Amino acid sequence: MAAQLEHVKLAQTLPPKLLRFFARYPPVIRPATTSIETSINTSSADPNANHTESTHQTSLTPSDKPNPFKPHKHPETGRWHDPVYSFRRQADLVKLAKDNGVDELLPFTFKGSQERTKRREEHGLRVKGTGIGQRVKGKIWERTMKGRLQQRKQAMLDMPAMVQKWKQFLWQQHQQTCGDRLKLVALKFCKNYHMAMNSQQSNGDLRMLGGLDLRRSKDGVASASVDVSKGREVLPTNVKPLHYHLTLEPNFEKFTYEGKVVIDLDVKDDTSSISLNSLEIDIHSTEISAGPKKITSTPKIAYNEDSQVSTITFDETIPAGSKAQLTHTFTGQLNDKMAGFYRSSFKHNGQTKYLATTQMEPTDARRAFPCFDEPALKAEYTITLIADHHLTCLSNMDQVSETDVESKMTGSKRKAVTFRRTPLMSTYLLAFIVGELNQVETNDFRVPVRVFATPDKDIEHGRFSLELAARTLEFYEKTFDSRFPLPKMDMVAVPDFSAGAMENWGLVTYRVVDVLFDPKTSGASTKERIAEVVQHELAHQWFGNLVTMDFWEGLWLNEGFATWMSWYSCNKFYPEWKVWQGYVVDTLQGALSLDSLRSSHPIEVPVNRAEEINQIFDAISYSKGSCVLRMISKYLGEDIFMEGIRRYLKKHAYGNTKTEDLWAALSDASGKPVEKIMDVWTKNVGYPVVTVNEDTTSNTIKLKQNRFLRTADVKPEEDQTLFPVFLGLRTKDGVSDDLTLSQREQEFKVPDKDFFKLNTDHSGIYRTLYSPTRLEKLGQAAKQGLLSVEDRAGMIADAGALASSGYGKTSGILSLVKSFNDEPEFVVWSEILSRIASIRSAWVFESEATRDALKAFQLSLVSSKAHSKGWTFAPDEDHIQAQFKALLFGSAGLAGDEQIIKAAQDMFSKFKAGDRTAIHPNLRASVYAIVLRHGGMEEYDTLFNEYLTAGDADERNSALRSLGRVQSDDLIKRTLSLPLSDDVKGQDVYLPLGGLRNEAKGIEALWAWMTSNWAAIEKKCPPGLSMLSGVVQLCTSGFTSEEQLKEVREWFEGKKTKGFDRALEQSADSVRAKSMWLARDRGDVEGWLRKEGFLGKEGRL
Repeated sequence: MAAQLEHVKLAQTLPPKLLRFFARYPPVIRPATTSIETSINTSSADPNANHTESTHQTSLTPSDKPNPFKPHKHPETGRWHDPVYSFRRQADLVKLAKDNGVDELLPFTFKGSQERTKRREEHGLRVKGTGIGQRVKGKIWERTMKGRLQQRKQAMLDMPAMVQKWKQFLWQQHQQTCGDRLKLVALKFCKNYHMAMNSQQSNGDLRMLGGLDLRRSKDGVASASVDVSKGREVLPTNVKPLHYHLTLEPNFEKFTYEGKVVIDLDVKDDTSSISLNSLEIDIHSTEISAGPKKITSTPKIAYNEDSQVSTITFDETIPAGSKAQLTHTFTGQLNDKMAGFYRSSFKHNGQTKYLATTQMEPTDARRAFPCFDEPALKAEYTITLIADHHLTCLSNMDQVSETDVESKMTGSKRKAVTFRRTPLMSTYLLAFIVGELNQVETNDFRVPVRVFATPDKDIEHGRFSLELAARTLEFYEKTFDSRFPLPKMDMVAVPDFSAGAMENWGLVTYRVVDVLFDPKTSGASTKERIAEVVQHELAHQWFGNLVTMDFWEGLWLNEGFATWMSWYSCNKFYPEWKVWQGYVVDTLQGALSLDSLRSSHPIEVPVNRAEEINQIFDAISYSKGSCVLRMISKYLGEDIFMEGIRRYLKKHAYGNTKTEDLWAALSDASGKPVEKIMDVWTKNVGYPVVTVNEDTTSNTIKLKQNRFLRTADVKPEEDQTLFPVFLGLRTKDGVSDDLTLSQREQEFKVPDKDFFKLNTDHSGIYRTLYSPTRLEKLGQAAKQGLLSVEDRAGMIADAGALASSGYGKTSGILSLVKSFNDEPEFVVWSEILSRIASIRSAWVFESEATRDALKAFQLSLVSSKAHSKGWTFAPDEDHIQAQFKALLFGSAGLAGDEQIIKAAQDMFSKFKAGDRTAIHPNLRASVYAIVLRHGGMEEYDTLFNEYLTAGDADERNSALRSLGRVQSDDLIKRTLSLPLSDDVKGQDVYLPLGGLRNEAKGIEALWAWMTSNWAAIEKKCPPGLSMLSGVVQLCTSGFTSEEQLKEVREWFEGKKTKGFDRALEQSADSVRAKSMWLARDRGDVEGWLRKEGFLGKEGRL
């Protein structure tokens, strides 16, 4: 050990070139007197011998580098060598290593093939007469590395006995070499090497594996490979799917389905095994053929539950370049997990009915049928669905045939509907639906566009989404200069749906509330939400479906762009909605909030395993990803940016891409080094706070950037990234878009220090820290009309976030928002009330007097504004003003405005008496919340019945969400009984929980409920799906103290957190941030409230 430590110390002083070399090829430690022949003979003599003495140690290298296990001793120098590098590069490294005294640590180089051949023959590793020499008709081996490896590979494939000897030889070498080296080299390389020795698929050659999975199935067969360079699980690349013919027949009585899949394969490497994904599928039969020849109908199948991979092995080898076919018959479950091929229920005419639908993203196509479930393994699909004649069958493409077939399942005739063959696409975009559905259709677009819904819904409520979709598809075709490639576009309202929507190519599925819109029962915010969701999913038809990310670390390429494009197109369609103003307080703040936590992640986040993928469908991939695109579109100019997008789509159509492909297209269009600038933003976590220091003697400002964390405890090692910060300097002369802060500190001149502001319209991803004096001047500038709406909202957001993290005092943000009492714009008021809400949530466990004082301050801000705006709505009410009135009404009423409370109660009384028009849709949620807060059992029963019986999904959701606003302990318990009951669908588990987070006893009740019902929660919200993460965050992130956080950590200690560990850590960071905020500013807030007259001298109002 001492000697090994000396090597480690020595490495710290090596030149960079050697350090890089040893980082990829760990140092080798070996005695000078041991020979490989001795090692082989010793191992062969007694395979069970305990090799405790150090023998020759083979260098373990990544699988994509030359072979580490074919060493040989140079006849002249006596040094060990291996075929690793070209001689020129190796000589350079050897000289460098000698100069630094570490040449004995280098891997082997390659020379002397004749001696190696002789040694093989001596140990039975080469059979005379059938060896490589005979196979090339007496020619000597080629002198190139490539030739030797190709010949060696073919020889081993032809000689199973030789393969087994290679495995034994290599395993023995591994046993001898790993003892001491595990203490020095990377453990994962040793494990990769270990598994290679036991893999039937490897045929004894690491070069044929591409690296092996560190896990094995029970029979020792490797089931999935690990991309060593990235650490992610991927299927072996020996075969590639070309086409699937999938036939499915659902059984709505047993909630199962029968399936058959025929997969056409392109054989890339000589192979005797095929690995593909499956989950919760019972495979009945398997047949493999190559051309007209049947290879086997009884192969061995090993299933690795951990990696969800089935490995099929067979005796005969299928040669590279062949076309093969894999056929499975199987039974699957029409599960209730909203994943794979699952069942969704609805009630119609008092009867519960079902439809079978799909949700494949990210990795649940394998739950529907055996497949190669990776985004890069694109193939074509032909789908056939067998069902009763009265049921509607849908898939990605249009129907091409319908025939009657005898159903073995029912014993009667059913219809078999076959759909047109799809273009190349990824498994996660496949979709099929069987059920009773009504439809509306339009031909306003070049291809038919349809909206479907179950018969319990009014299909005419799909008209808004239908017409919007037709217009959007036409707009996208022109904008992208790319035709929508499918023959139709269907959109379906699914009663049970875990996400908001899913962009399946040509068959988009939605939550009912996100596609059906009734203007009589839904408000302006719901309409805007539906428009954003529909345009988001249709943007995916190009960005994600036509061009797809290579692997899941590129998820942001799909979701970030679709989010940005939905705002872009919505602004084109509805300019009066002023959506870019809302973007600042919605998408941007959502991204900055999550990314201010230590437990955040880069936009391009490494994803290794299937259960990790669901956790990155978050505000980083969606919101921060879209903010980066907005930032680069501002930097390049919108027209140039869109030209780059068009080039990107044209070049990579039907293919897979990485982030650098997008940057390359934008660089090509603009002539600017986009990748160099933007890689910093996508590959690093977090964002900076830019501190502004003013030189009092000149028109110069000094800017400094540092990592921003909400917990205000940035460590030096966390503050190494320097972001290219686009300053967007606004002055009275206009906006300077060409200024960039690219270093830690830089100085910039401003024309006039009387007025300037950074981050114009807040298109940059950073916070700006001004001095109190400058902040006061900006407040005055806002009143003078020098700041845009986005500037004013963003300035308040920055000030609030910086105060909460210790860069300023909370009293400062309270004073700032108070100075905006005359602010006329909805978006700015939305941010003001959001900042007050964040303060109240952090102070939720403080004294009642302080909590009441904060509520009184909120009331003083909004009451007069609410009354001046009023709460009646004209038929043609302005879209933004409608939302503004609703915001003020709800905020004032929940803060205790007596007149508004009385108005809400009057509306509710009429509603309860049967007048369903008494509560305007824009006010519904606020009225429900106010009456429950000041009511009791009678109001609760009314709203619970509304949830059960209302015909519109938006009405039902409003009622269910409001039930968390109750105050009494009995009603809190009743609300907490709902999520796990049959009354609440799995998709809506979190709706009644959210309202309980507004009060201390509600937060404590949530935690008690979760810990008491954990097994039932896991059953209803399986860890592999996204819903459990949301429930865990709802039940833990409301806490505000280290003591509460300790209780959470202790309870989860020892429990499996796979699938929601990231969400749990983010909750912990949030709690820690609030705890530190309170410790800093508890007295500051009380002092300000007392000074302003909201808190009495004795701590009372």
